[in-house]
Amino acid sequence: MSPNQPIERIVKRQDFLAAAKSSSFAARGVVVQMRDRKDEKPARAGFTVTKKLGGAVTRNRIKRRLREAARLTLPELAEPGRDYVLIGRAKGLERPFSSLQNDIRTALKRLHTTDR
Repeated sequence: MSPNQPIERIVKRQDFLAAAKSSSFAARGVVVQMRDRKDEKPARAGFTVTKKLGGAVTRNRIKRRLREAARLTLPELAEPGRDYVLIGRAKGLERPFSSLQNDIRTALKRLHTTDR
C-alpha cells in the first residue's frame, strides 16, 4: 500500500463484529483487532471509541488522533486482505502522538507474527 493511497474504511457493523471475533492486541493507547478476510483486496480500517470514555467531544478527539496515527502508520504495515479495527482507550488522549503511532506499529507487528 503506498503512503499517499487512502486506507479504505470499514463502515458496516457486521465487519466490526467479525473483527471483534478475531485476534487482537492491547497497547496502552489503543486496542487493535485484526481479521483476515481471505482475499487480496486492499486493507481496511475502522475506528471506535466506547461511551465509557466520555462524551461525544472526548470520544471524537480520541478518534481523530487514532485516524491520523493510522493514516501515517498503516500504509507501511497493513497487509492486503485484512481488516483492522482500532479501539480507542483513555490513555490515547493524553499519550504523546509518537507513542500512539508506536502502539499501533507494535500491535500490527505482533498480530501479523502470531497470525501465521
